[in-house]
Amino acid sequence: MTPPAAGPPVRTWLYVPGDRPDRIGKALAGAADAVILDLEDAVGPAAKDGARRTVLETLAERRAYVRINAPATPEGAADVAALAREPGALAGVRIPKCEDPGELARTADALGVPVFPVLESALGVENAFALATAHELVAGISLGEADLSADLRATGREALAWPRSRIVVAARAAGLPSPAQSVWTAVRDLDGLRADTGAGRAAGFFGRSVIHPAQIPVVHEVCAPDPGETAWARDLVERLETATEAAWIDADGRFVDKAVVERARWLLALAGTEGNGRH
Repeated sequence: MTPPAAGPPVRTWLYVPGDRPDRIGKALAGAADAVILDLEDAVGPAAKDGARRTVLETLAERRAYVRINAPATPEGAADVAALAREPGALAGVRIPKCEDPGELARTADALGVPVFPVLESALGVENAFALATAHELVAGISLGEADLSADLRATGREALAWPRSRIVVAARAAGLPSPAQSVWTAVRDLDGLRADTGAGRAAGFFGRSVIHPAQIPVVHEVCAPDPGETAWARDLVERLETATEAAWIDADGRFVDKAVVERARWLLALAGTEGNGRH
């Protein structure tokens, strides 16, 4: 197995119920950068087997991600077995309720595709770095904030400030992409979504999970780099072609070193996502 290849930054991860082929088709044809066929929370207990079949049929024709049930549960074990046997065009798997790095590693071994652990409990947050480094196929980590709030017995969003910082630091310490934010559940509150996504980006997150197509353009808007920053980044990268110093002062009097160059390349990668939908 080889580590997942780096690709363009993903701005939106759209969840769609795995038992709704009508919605799956619309989602895959839509504007989200990544579509997640959900076998977990969006599917009732009686519909799990049918959803699994629908997901496998979809993957036989179209590339998509899948959120399985927790691997320690019977449904999760069935999900892993089915996807390992018939992966089709499986792009990667979101694994919920992650707490145990050993279990995550075994699941990654069984699936053989990029895995994205979702941390939804106090123990999961405590083990964030261990989970982020549990296997070479771990391609990103994120929070499940609704379940985490319940586990923390917290009712205010301020209780999530430390877990959010923890997940950002763990992801970057492990060399993973900046984590995507959790779902904004107030679907009609697009102003709230815009403000929260902007705050998340300022805190080190990038992009987020979404549950309705109307949320996609708002998240893409917030993720778009400022044109001035993009121009600065492009000029800086062009300067590298002739630069002989490891660090220097640019024309605006700003100090430039390796970290600044990495930020410039990141901004250009973001600029390259505009108009390039990826599923």
